Amino acid sequence: MTGRTTHTDTRVGGAASLPGRVTVLGAARSGLAAAELLRARGSEVFVSDTGRIASGAEATLSGQGVRWEDGGHTARCLEADLIVTSPGVPREARVLVDADERGIPVWSELELGWRCFEGRVVAITGTNGKTTTTLLIHHILRCAGLNAHACGNVGTPISEVVVRGTGPDAILVAEVSSFQLERVDRFRPDVAVLLPVTPDHLDRYDGKMEAYAGVKLSITARQTALDAVVYPMEDERIAAFIERRATAARAYGVCMQGAEQSSGSAGEQAGRRAAAFFNEEGLFLATDHNEQRLMNPKELALKGRHNVYNSLAAAVAARVLEVRSDVIRESLSTFSGVPHRLETVRIHEGVTWVNDSKATNVNAVWYALDSFREPVVLIAGGRDKQGDFAALEDQVKARVRGIVTLGEAAGAIEAALGSCVADCVRATDMPDAVRLAGLLASKGDVVLLSPACASFDMFANFEERGDAFRRIVAAL
Repeated sequence: MTGRTTHTDTRVGGAASLPGRVTVLGAARSGLAAAELLRARGSEVFVSDTGRIASGAEATLSGQGVRWEDGGHTARCLEADLIVTSPGVPREARVLVDADERGIPVWSELELGWRCFEGRVVAITGTNGKTTTTLLIHHILRCAGLNAHACGNVGTPISEVVVRGTGPDAILVAEVSSFQLERVDRFRPDVAVLLPVTPDHLDRYDGKMEAYAGVKLSITARQTALDAVVYPMEDERIAAFIERRATAARAYGVCMQGAEQSSGSAGEQAGRRAAAFFNEEGLFLATDHNEQRLMNPKELALKGRHNVYNSLAAAVAARVLEVRSDVIRESLSTFSGVPHRLETVRIHEGVTWVNDSKATNVNAVWYALDSFREPVVLIAGGRDKQGDFAALEDQVKARVRGIVTLGEAAGAIEAALGSCVADCVRATDMPDAVRLAGLLASKGDVVLLSPACASFDMFANFEERGDAFRRIVAAL
């Protein structure tokens, strides 16, 4: 399969130093973690944020001997040998443009954390399923007795894990967003997992899907033949990228079409053999070109066709790291799931209330709806990310009894989908949305919060939105 790889030629490592003067942009969790790691490695650190830095963060920075500013990025930011930027800082921010013009290197927090880490890294990106697949891989590796740490966009910055100390045998399992990949220089994961790429965050990429997809694909740009990339064979853009050998990594395809739809023998597609595939007989692994039935999909802890793919991708990544199939099988059947992702909150008077607040784009809602056979009352809306809500039309017609809209995108959702259902009503806030959904739902229905939008018009993040939904539903 694969042995341990070392990237000492491209990393700072444990003993080497970082540039003397470093500016960190952003004072949320990733920025604070970056500042702490930099100070621990001997750098002089300056932190700048356009908003107000919380009093607790101020105390932390001052205690570490870090100078800071808030309310805007001043010229002081450019008095640095390196700038480390947080994911939330816009690509077109003036300070980044000025840094580029002056030739000051700019790294993402991902690049910084990776350079200071000496173990192996599994990095997961794509549009939907990143968190689920990240935590699945982490769960499998922990069940195998490996020293694995889930981090990145899943909640804990890589820098925070590194500064905490992990041990020489550690494996980082990192969820990586497109924002984090925008400012990488040498980042090279031992195993890259590419999930399907569909439209999302197009507001950040000037509406250009190719630009968004290109950033995602860059996760494997610096990999070598020592490394591996797991990819979806049905995603034409990614498959073409792999087929033209745009990466030097060993490629492991995952196929969801089933053997009977593949060209050639079981699990083979377009001349390339799948490392994992799914058909009516079950989930199969063929990472060593020997087909092995892994398990029945009914044994998976996570339901839904999209989670079959996530499980297969996780299984292949684990096999590349030499985890036994029996451990993978057991792990996939015991995984407890991801908060805010198709999370059943409660069953009240025969109605199942499901929190899918993490579904912040149209494609995620498509898969969420596809997971249910019961009639659905859908709560959707928030800040529009230039998603094509009309792409949900067939799913809505087939599965949705009524729609409750809220937030800035309410009108756009109503225009695209209102005619597909008998009832489409607008709520003023989350309590009103729950009230209206309860009126539309009948015994045996599912009320699904699956917004297809960002949360920032009404909430700080999707977690706060999901927590609000939980509290309101719990009080019914």
